Amino acid sequence: MKKIIAPLFIIMIASAGFTLVKSTVTRSAITFKTKNMGVGVDGTIGGLQADIQFNAANLSSSTIGASVDANTINTDNSSRDDHLKGEDFFDVPHYPKISIKSVSFKHKSSNNYTGQFNLTIKGKTKLIEIPFTFIEKGNTQVFKGNFKLNRLDFGVGDSSLVLSDEVTVDIEAEVGD
Repeated sequence: MKKIIAPLFIIMIASAGFTLVKSTVTRSAITFKTKNMGVGVDGTIGGLQADIQFNAANLSSSTIGASVDANTINTDNSSRDDHLKGEDFFDVPHYPKISIKSVSFKHKSSNNYTGQFNLTIKGKTKLIEIPFTFIEKGNTQVFKGNFKLNRLDFGVGDSSLVLSDEVTVDIEAEVGD
């Protein structure tokens, strides 16, 4: 069994080890990017918790479940962060967690995999695909992945002429024994 505090949004990455090993997160980062009035806006989100059971030799029995604390959204602008945490966007008092749960995995090539995940934001769940890489360095495993989502699919904000609907999420996590 692997336990990982890993990546938003996942949120959300699988270990390609050949056996199930108990691990802890030694480092993780989740970042996101979008555009507001044509200008790039990026930020981070933390408080990830995850339970990973991944076996590259038996992908059909592998699972990943993860969540992140929506209250940790940080864009280096406290006014914007407060607005994002409010009812119009993430509604953190009513929906404090963003979560993912794996549905299936596929091995693509070498260190490359894809996972199908149910992503839940503000009580709305949508199936997304997350491509990721896995690299093993001694007793440490490094996971990197990214995906795009449409914020409107989850009721995060309204349709806008100035705020992009597309959000790119990057996830990096390091786990070890």
